[in-house]
Amino acid sequence: MQIDLPTPMLAGLSPAQFMRKHWQKKPLLVRQAFADARPLAALKDLAALAARDDVESRLVTAFDGDWKLKHGPIARLPAMSKPGWTLLVQGLDQHLDAARALLEQFRFAPDARLDDLMVSVASDGGGVGPHFDSYDVFLIQLAGRRRWRIAAQKDAVLRDDVPLKIIANFAPEQDFVLEPGDMLYLPPGWAHDGVAVGPGCMTGSVGFRASTAEGLAAELLPRLLDDIDGAGKLYADPRQEATTEPARVPTALLDFARRAAELALNKPLALERALGEALTEPKANVWFEPGDVLPPGLGAVLDRRSRMLYDTSQVFINGESFRAGGRDAALMRRLADVRQLTAAEVQRLSPEARELLDQWTEDGWVQPLPA
Repeated sequence: MQIDLPTPMLAGLSPAQFMRKHWQKKPLLVRQAFADARPLAALKDLAALAARDDVESRLVTAFDGDWKLKHGPIARLPAMSKPGWTLLVQGLDQHLDAARALLEQFRFAPDARLDDLMVSVASDGGGVGPHFDSYDVFLIQLAGRRRWRIAAQKDAVLRDDVPLKIIANFAPEQDFVLEPGDMLYLPPGWAHDGVAVGPGCMTGSVGFRASTAEGLAAELLPRLLDDIDGAGKLYADPRQEATTEPARVPTALLDFARRAAELALNKPLALERALGEALTEPKANVWFEPGDVLPPGLGAVLDRRSRMLYDTSQVFINGESFRAGGRDAALMRRLADVRQLTAAEVQRLSPEARELLDQWTEDGWVQPLPA
C-alpha cells in the first residue's frame, strides 16, 4: 500500500497524513470515499449467516420504543417493511471475499490493531441507539441512507433500563446523512447515533482492537508461564524458624514468587512471543477447513480467517510462533504483509520453511494461489 499517495477514500489525504491529522484525534467525513460501493451480500445471505452458530450476530429492535437485544443464531428476521430493527453480523471478512477485500483497504494501520468488518442492515428507523465505542471505527455506507449524529461528549450517562449501552443524555453536535459510498471516521470515545433513513440500509463498520492493560496482561501471563525455566521447582524453606506471627507471609516465599515472575519476563523473546501469539489467536468461533499440502508450482495465499504478524526475530500465525531468519524470514514477512506468495517466492523457501508452509496449508491456514 502506498501510504504517501492521496486517496479519495480519505478525502484526498494520504494514509500517512490521515494518521497524523485524524487517527485518535478528530472525526473525518468523506463523501464518496467508495464511489462504487455496493452491498457486500444480499439480505437473504446475511440472514443465512446470522442463523449459523459459528457467526457472531445480534438483532436489535426498538418496536414502539421498547429496546430488545437478541444474540444469534437468529432463525428469522422481521420484514424489511417493519420499521425499527437492525441486524448486526460481526466478522463478515471471515466469511466473504468481498468483505475481506474491503477490510484490506484499511491496512495502513497495523494489523495488530485491525479487528474486523461488521455489517449492519436495517429497516427504516433502525439503529442501536446513541452510544460510544472504545476503539477507532470507520462507518461505510454500502446501501440505502443513514443519518449520523455525533458529539465529543465527556459526560455520557448510560441508561439502566435497556439491554444495550445507550447514552441517556446524548447531546449531538454534528449531523450527517450518509449516502452509498460515503464514510465517517470516528476516534475512540466519540458519541454517535446512526439511524436508517428508509428501508434497506446497509452500513459496514471497520473496527479496531483496543485492549485494556488488565485484559492484555490476562492474555499474556498464561503464555509467559510456558517460558519459565525450572518448571516444577518446589519452594523450600529449610531455614524457616518458629514464628509467633503465623499469618505473616514469609519474606523468603515472597522472594521465591518474585524470582518466578522475573524468570518469565526476563527470558529472551518470552514477552514478544506471548504478545505475538495473543494478537494472532483466532476468535472462539473461527475454525479452518483442513486441506492438502501445497501443490508444486503454485503460490500461497493466507486464508481470509488467518491472522499473521511478525517482529524482528519471529513470525506468528493463528496463535503460534516460529523463529525465522535470513531469506525465509523475509519471505514469511512478505506473506504476512501482502498475504500471499507467488509460485517463484514459494520456490525460494528453504526445505524446512516449505515444510512449515505445507503444514499450514494442511491446517487450512493457507490456501493454494491459482496460477
